[in-house]
Amino acid sequence: MSASPGYSEEKGGSLGEPEYGQDPASGGIFSSDYKRHDDLKEMLDSNKDSLKLEAMKRIVAMIARGKNTSDLFPAVVKNVACKNIEVKKLVYVYLVRYAEEQQDLALLSISTFQRGLKDPNQLIRASALRVLSSIRVPIIVPIMMLAIKEAASDMSPYVRKTAAHAIPKLYSLDSDQKDQLIEVIEKLLSDKTTLVAGSVVMAFEEVCPERIDLIHKNYRKLCNLLIDVEEWGQVVIINMLTRYARTQFLNPNQNESLLEENPEKAFYGSDDDEGSKEEKAEPSSIVKRKPYIMDPDHRLLLRNTKPLLQSRNAAVVMAVAQLYFHLAPKAEVGVIAKALVRLLRSHSEVQFVVLQNVATMSIKRRGMFEPYLKSFYIRSTDPTQIKILKLEVLTNLANETNISIILREFQTYIRSMDKDFVAASIQAIGRCATNIGRVRDTCLNGLVQLLSNRDELVVAESVVVIKKLLQMQPAQHSEIIKHMAKLTDNIQVPMARASILWLIGEYCEHVPKIAPDVLRKMAKSFTNEEDIVKLQTINLAAKLYLTNSKQTKLLTQYVLNLAKYDQNYDIRDRTRFIRQLIVPTEKSGALSKHAKKLFLAQKPAPILESPFKDRDHFQLGSLSHLLNAKAVGYQELPDWPDEAPDPSVRNVEVKEAVRANLSIKRCGQCPLLPPLQCNAAFYPA
Repeated sequence: MSASPGYSEEKGGSLGEPEYGQDPASGGIFSSDYKRHDDLKEMLDSNKDSLKLEAMKRIVAMIARGKNTSDLFPAVVKNVACKNIEVKKLVYVYLVRYAEEQQDLALLSISTFQRGLKDPNQLIRASALRVLSSIRVPIIVPIMMLAIKEAASDMSPYVRKTAAHAIPKLYSLDSDQKDQLIEVIEKLLSDKTTLVAGSVVMAFEEVCPERIDLIHKNYRKLCNLLIDVEEWGQVVIINMLTRYARTQFLNPNQNESLLEENPEKAFYGSDDDEGSKEEKAEPSSIVKRKPYIMDPDHRLLLRNTKPLLQSRNAAVVMAVAQLYFHLAPKAEVGVIAKALVRLLRSHSEVQFVVLQNVATMSIKRRGMFEPYLKSFYIRSTDPTQIKILKLEVLTNLANETNISIILREFQTYIRSMDKDFVAASIQAIGRCATNIGRVRDTCLNGLVQLLSNRDELVVAESVVVIKKLLQMQPAQHSEIIKHMAKLTDNIQVPMARASILWLIGEYCEHVPKIAPDVLRKMAKSFTNEEDIVKLQTINLAAKLYLTNSKQTKLLTQYVLNLAKYDQNYDIRDRTRFIRQLIVPTEKSGALSKHAKKLFLAQKPAPILESPFKDRDHFQLGSLSHLLNAKAVGYQELPDWPDEAPDPSVRNVEVKEAVRANLSIKRCGQCPLLPPLQCNAAFYPA
């Protein structure tokens, strides 16, 4: 044709060259070039396959660069019946991308897609099914169902894999087809091909995750195939098998959990000699509990997933790590520590997720990460989120042996320019002081020294942490409370000021001379304070009125009068309540007699806990674990059963003729197959 040179002249280059030098905004809604794709349309209408192929290559390249080519849909869809196999492949690539957007036009060619399902080429059959499942129109649900059923019986594993991918699409379009889809899933689960395994398990998770009876017969096969499945299929299968194992096997750490729940009874029994015989028999029954014997299928899963800790894919390593954490005996969980630390060093892009998992694991399994303590030291180049997570891990790993090393690390972190990180470091020091009583005084003295820091945020965070530590032994630290009272003139951070006022009010008997003076200063600046500071000022006034009314009666009335007309309704309500409680009148109720018990009751010391403490009931690595809240679509991690279900449900019956044949192959007597390639590996002996 003479038209072919014109294409190259019109574009100013060869046919195959993509248009890289154009303005990024070209082709947008403000473009005035309405005929920019006319040359491609002419090429697609040409009788020459070479021009069609070149046009499709350029279109697919434009899609890859993020350009909109939906206006070419009518011209492209006409070529779905092209005899050239290369053109047809690219046409299907385009249709998969735009079939959902251009549903009406795609429906016109549905007969062509159905013919494509019978094509001799497996790639065309798979592409036709993929396009068909991308058309989100309820009217073609029966056609899609028929196509999926046929593809599930296809000779090509690639087509069967595509059928598994189409199942969740059809289910989301019409959930009434669930029963038929479960039949297809059951059929595909029995497939022995590694290419299909990951995709069908994903379909199982989307459509019928509650039907664990479908997994029984295929459990051993999935365990044996796992090492050869594609990486993303491995992740899906491991997560599913984790939940399956929690329903079918006993807890390997059940004796340990009993001792943790009642250690005194387990080891020492009851000190009461007059107790009943039943009470005395209880401890011995715990200790002499029937020894745990691991189910062979449980061991099969642990043994076959362990090599995947060496995988190059970070998601696979983390999936195996969560499986071991949730399923393995305590003595065997340690193998995952080295793999996770390796990920931390080599895959910077997954550090956040790895540290989330490690922070949760290190609460219950502290010992396995202690040898790698230095791997969690913080670098100046780490992002703030990574720094805070590493701090969390270091705090969880702190014990009497390594606390001096960790505190030296924390001491350097406080000098950082990252204010959020400094605040988190001070909180970590407070948690270490709470958990390890031997260093409590050392940490407290160090935090008091920080009160003279030039940075107000450092001082404010130190005040908040000191307040929590002083609640544990206030009588021994009245000097620190006096020192903090003097800081009210300088500290402007609302939370810190409120913490100081709470401390002075709570322990006003330890500082009887300073407390009224602090209230006098706060009364002067009351109208300019933040709401949280005003509330604590009212509380301080109430406590001083009850303990030292001679000095503070008028001052308390002044503060209550100011608060009575405050703009914040919480402050006004608190004021009315306190006035009726501490200043009894004829209308006052019976509560006013118990004002001292209400305000001056001894408060329990706060427990500084890790924010990751209760996250282990979520499956590690899931979105719910990351958010610490149940996300949509999350499958609960089942509790361990009290009694082991029947293991015979996982036995697979093999016909006698097949068994005889397989036994020959297993013995190495088969002239065709060496023993290691024998399919009998998937069957029980």
